[in-house]
Amino acid sequence: MNRPVIVGVDGSEPSLRAVDWAADHAALHEVPLRIVHAYRWDRYEGASLTRELGTPSGRVTSDDILAVATGRARRHHPDLGVTTEALAEEPEYVLLREARTASAVIVGTRGRGELADLLLGSVSLAVATMAACPVIVIRGNHHNRAAGGRHGRLVVGVADAPTAAVRFAYEEARRRGTALDAVRAWRCPTHDTVDHPLLAGTPERVHEERAVKELEAALADAPADVRLHRHTVEGPARRVLLTASQEADLLVVGRRRPGQYGHRLGRVAHTLLHHSACPVAVVPDTA
Repeated sequence: MNRPVIVGVDGSEPSLRAVDWAADHAALHEVPLRIVHAYRWDRYEGASLTRELGTPSGRVTSDDILAVATGRARRHHPDLGVTTEALAEEPEYVLLREARTASAVIVGTRGRGELADLLLGSVSLAVATMAACPVIVIRGNHHNRAAGGRHGRLVVGVADAPTAAVRFAYEEARRRGTALDAVRAWRCPTHDTVDHPLLAGTPERVHEERAVKELEAALADAPADVRLHRHTVEGPARRVLLTASQEADLLVVGRRRPGQYGHRLGRVAHTLLHHSACPVAVVPDTA
C-alpha cells in the first residue's frame, strides 16, 4: 500500500514552504500527497498567499488555502496525485490521526516575520513528539525543495544501536542520490583524568575508539548503494549536529519509544527542531 505523505497547511508562509518540500518528497517516493487544513489553526497569512490569490487576507477561506497549496504542489509535479481536506478540529489531533496511515508527516515552523525560522510552534512540536510515522519539520536556510538540495548531503545522528532513523536516512539518501554523513558524537567525562589507572595518558582516545566501534556496529548493515561517510566528533550531540546541519539538506534523528511517562522528545531532537539550519526528520523507533 502506498501510504501518502501528509502536509499540514494553515495559510502561513512556513506552511506553504512545507507544501513545496512535501510535493518533492512525495514525488521522490512515488506516493500521493495529502494536504490537510484544520479550521481552528490560527492563520498568519503572509504575502505569498495573498499575492497568489489576489485577495486581502481577511477574506481568505479554507478553500482558498487548499487551492493555493494544491497549485504549489503541482507547480513542479503536475502529475502528482493530490488530495485535500479541511477539518473543523484542532490541528495536532488531525495530524496525529493522519500519521497513523501516512509514510511521513511534513509541517512548517511557526512564527511571524523575521522570527518565522527561529520559533517552533506547539503544533509542530506536538506532532514531532507523538506521531506514529516520521515527521519532517521544514526549517532553516534552504530553497523549499526536497530534491536537488544545495549541499548534496544528508546527515543522520547515530546513537548506540541501529535504529529506524538510520534506515530512514539510508532510504532518503538513496532516493535523492546524495551522500549520507553518519555522525556519532562522543565526550570524555570530566572525572576521567590521567590519574585513572585504566586511562593513564590517553582518556580521550579510549572514548573516541569506543565511539568508532559503536558507529561501526550501528552501520554494519549499510546498503552498498549508499555513499556513506562515517564521522566521530567530540562534543555534546546537540552542538555537533547543529554544526553539521549548516551544510546538510536534511538532518535525521531518532525518537525513542514511549516510556513509563509516555511520549517524550529527547533534548537533542528538541534543540535541533528549534535551531537547525536545515529541515529535520524525527523518526520514531519501531524496534
